Amino acid sequence: MRWIVERGIGETRAALVDGDIILEACIEPEETLRAGTVLPARLAKRLTQRNEGVVVWAGGEAMLAPLHRALPEGATLLVEITRPPLPEPGKPKRARARPAAEGATPGTGPDLLQRLPDAHLLGRFDADLLEDAGWSALLEEAVTGRVAFATGSLTLSLTPAMTLIDVDGEQAPAALAVAGAAAAARSVRRLDIGGSIGIDLPDAGDKAARQAAAAAIDAALPQPFERTAVNGFGFVQIVRRRARVSIPELYAHDPVAAHARALLRVAERTGGAGERTLTAHPALIAHLAAHPVWLAELANRIGAPVALREDSALAISAGHVQARFP
Repeated sequence: MRWIVERGIGETRAALVDGDIILEACIEPEETLRAGTVLPARLAKRLTQRNEGVVVWAGGEAMLAPLHRALPEGATLLVEITRPPLPEPGKPKRARARPAAEGATPGTGPDLLQRLPDAHLLGRFDADLLEDAGWSALLEEAVTGRVAFATGSLTLSLTPAMTLIDVDGEQAPAALAVAGAAAAARSVRRLDIGGSIGIDLPDAGDKAARQAAAAAIDAALPQPFERTAVNGFGFVQIVRRRARVSIPELYAHDPVAAHARALLRVAERTGGAGERTLTAHPALIAHLAAHPVWLAELANRIGAPVALREDSALAISAGHVQARFP
């Protein structure tokens, strides 16, 4: 079991791989405001009753806590980002920050590779260890919200309040509740889901069956997290630290950008020789064209020119790559 990190074009990817299975994964787009970043900000508004404040800087804002009682509105200070902004329908959640430690200096927070010091960094010419472990299948789960397990399936739904996971299958309710609880916990880990998570299990029946379902969650999901008991309706809530945007959220809230970066990964790994043509939905092609640095990096990595071709008949997720000479 080991962490594998891949510095892609536009994003960094990491996966904890055990044999040919991805246990845990995360994606960090290059523009992400990372936890641990220290920067100067201005206190724009005091929220005294909550012991919080709103701090702003060029291009961003965050909720600051705790709020020093002597800090007036308009004052500047160094803050440390503890959580990036989170995309949600309507108004995104602000980033969260705290006053920087005494003596801190401005700088970006650690990236995935720095946070995983023992990880194996994939080289340009290494075998595709992520794909060998099922990277494309994991992304399909994140995009569709459908996850199959041996005796049933999960449906993941993103809501402003929490991520909901519905368990379905044809087993007897008590057995399905245990199997579904374990599968849901594994998916929470695989897809980097944090914050509040609700799992709707079949009505397991008696107390012993509900406790067995709860134990299955505890066995499949590493700490730290908190959870409720499984109630009589089969519902259990989990709360995990939310340090970044989950993989389903990346694809749900900015699908064009997420699929564009994924297509660049496919292009980088496509065999053949000569010019590579990336064919995709017009919105996705426009996004790639607006990032010439990405295209230049792709051309440099594959040692060949890159061409873009629109196809309005394709879904956002259906882009493909062709080499001039197979």
